Amino acid sequence: MKRLARLGFVTAVVAAACSSVWADINVGVVVSTTGPAASLGIPEKNTIALLPTTMGGQKINYIILDDASDTTAAVANTRKLISESKADVIIGSSTTPNSLAMIDVVAESKTPMMTLGASARIISPMDAKKAWVFKTPQNDAMMAGAIVDHMVKAGIKTAAYIGFNDAYGEGWLQEFKKSTEAKGIKLVATEAFSRSDTSVTGQALKIMAAKPDAVLVGGSGTPAALPEKTLKERGFKGKYYQTHGVANADFLRVGGKDVEGTMLPAGPVLVAHQLPDSHPVKKSAVAYVDSYEAKYGKGTAATFGGHVWDAGQVLAAAVPEALKKAQPGTEAFRVALRDALENVRDIAGSHGVFTMTPTDHLGIQHGVVMVKIENGGWKFTP
Repeated sequence: MKRLARLGFVTAVVAAACSSVWADINVGVVVSTTGPAASLGIPEKNTIALLPTTMGGQKINYIILDDASDTTAAVANTRKLISESKADVIIGSSTTPNSLAMIDVVAESKTPMMTLGASARIISPMDAKKAWVFKTPQNDAMMAGAIVDHMVKAGIKTAAYIGFNDAYGEGWLQEFKKSTEAKGIKLVATEAFSRSDTSVTGQALKIMAAKPDAVLVGGSGTPAALPEKTLKERGFKGKYYQTHGVANADFLRVGGKDVEGTMLPAGPVLVAHQLPDSHPVKKSAVAYVDSYEAKYGKGTAATFGGHVWDAGQVLAAAVPEALKKAQPGTEAFRVALRDALENVRDIAGSHGVFTMTPTDHLGIQHGVVMVKIENGGWKFTP
């Protein structure tokens, strides 16, 4: 019964699909506003209220469902949005595992999807199913490269990795291995843990025994604080790195003093006001942060919400082109929208500038900055 209640729980409905007319465009949103990934999903849900209410002169209905950080629920919600709400496009879900699971559903129904998951595996290698999937978060491969470049500059010779035992953590391990091997850094230990684990003492002791110069935690949200806190408690003195999956205030709150000095790659939006005026993304990143904080309070903006905002900017560029070919609520419109998304050019978002192609459904440029956790906040580190 709990599962049924969770699947049916509509966290917010800007406009109910059942009351819409066919000329409206229905955007189905699947995000993780409860469960281990809630710190990602809540700012994503909040950002929906900042997206355009019309595109190409057509009204936009946003229908939001919570998947509770559960893969099965994400798939069920996607089917529900497509079959019952007649979604023309899906935004979501918040995590890599959920997004990977949703691909079959959107492909079989010919519905474009804009994922908020980070892994490159969601959109590559390109095939007939992934042709329906686009993304706005930076790939793990891009971020892993930025981390290893920083390690090289810091003189690090050996590194260890501890990450989630799911598609997110596995994807990061693969990309981190490639980057360290390419740059001559020896990976001396690899460990895994579950998002819901309450202890990683055994893994931490194995890492300390390997004596790496630095450790990368391949996690996201508040669960990613656990390995770093455990290693600090056990006295590990090496350098700490996290992924862009922790870039929100909840991680800082949970990590506290134990995550001070940690380095991570992030989208420019995390330090929008610290960017030089010449940065190509500063204007759009500041616009998102200021809009979010005007509605939800100073200091509340998070990078994860920025991914939704960017999806909205890309959609706003593609929808007018799709409307030239078909009416919303039809397969022809969904096909036209997919084609239009694949051809957007130079769209400035909060995380980067997007130019999609048939082989690159991310197409992000100027999308990575290195950031240090300092005095309980984020410091831009050129």
